[in-house]
Amino acid sequence: MKRANKGAVPPPRSATDAISELTTNRLSVYLRCLNALDAEGVRTVSSRALAEQFHLNAAQIRKDLAYFGEFGVRGVGYYVKELRRHLREILGIDKAVRVAIMGAGNLGLALADYPGFRDEGFEIAAMFDTTPDKIGHASRSGVAIYDIRELRAVVRRLQITIAVIAVPAESAQAVVNSVVAGGIKAVLNFSPGGLQVPADVKLKSVDLTVSLESLSFFLAQGEGA
Repeated sequence: MKRANKGAVPPPRSATDAISELTTNRLSVYLRCLNALDAEGVRTVSSRALAEQFHLNAAQIRKDLAYFGEFGVRGVGYYVKELRRHLREILGIDKAVRVAIMGAGNLGLALADYPGFRDEGFEIAAMFDTTPDKIGHASRSGVAIYDIRELRAVVRRLQITIAVIAVPAESAQAVVNSVVAGGIKAVLNFSPGGLQVPADVKLKSVDLTVSLESLSFFLAQGEGA
């Protein structure tokens, strides 16, 4: 294993464009594993030990990390704190990422008050709704609820870069259109159904119903065996 490049930084944009989303998803998994090791006071770890402890693939770990630099030290492995810091930089969470939640219903409020987001570097900076009874109030943790008509101004003032869509399906596309018009380029969608965004906007959807149906299918197949 080569000596770590302590100055390793993410490659330029043209290089990262070729890196698959599966790779970046695995980086998130590695980061969580390193977080656990750091919390336990572990100072160094080899790719093999990391793979064995967390049921990963050592060769895949080395290949994924090689896209971004040389982080290991021959005979030692990876310094946990150092590699953790590098992964946070690569994933863009070495500084707070500000998020807006669109929709102050049950799901939106639950997401706004989830403490795990802040622990991972995501700050829920604002919520937006159209209901007069909700506007001007806040979630239990203190996230302010704004009128969606204030979206552009609030996004600019609070430097929000990600929007989470937590509104009914029939309203989702109109809300996404407002989000895009407000200058946000990254959207996480919890509303069912497909949404359309411009090519320069990244959209990821989480369909809880599809996931539940997949689990139901697994159970149904087991019962029919």
